[in-house]
Amino acid sequence: MEKKTFNPEKGPKAVGPYSLAASAGNLLFVSGQIPLNPETGEMVTGNVSDQARRCLQNLKIVLEGSGSSLENVIKVGIFITDMKKFGELNEVYSEFFTENFPARAVVEVAGLPKGVDVEVEAIAIRGE
Repeated sequence: MEKKTFNPEKGPKAVGPYSLAASAGNLLFVSGQIPLNPETGEMVTGNVSDQARRCLQNLKIVLEGSGSSLENVIKVGIFITDMKKFGELNEVYSEFFTENFPARAVVEVAGLPKGVDVEVEAIAIRGE
């Protein structure tokens, strides 16, 4: 089984020594996406809804640039700095995942890269 890495041109730039996505067989593993605007290089600040929306937009860009899509996501991991914002997070999440929901975990953490409040990672099927 061959490993392949992806750094889609339209995607946000990695903030460390990692690829935005990597595949093994037909499984695609997407690195955690923070609310970094790929067009400006600026971090989206403000409320959890705005940050989550940007994270999920980035996830979509990376998936599509790596041969997959939101429809092919099988597992989502979400890291959030304040579980009291869970409802806001779910509202935005439901804009991107509307049916045939992937498995998901939401974990409260003490901190995230660049001081953001939300990070989203995923595992998807590639090439279907």
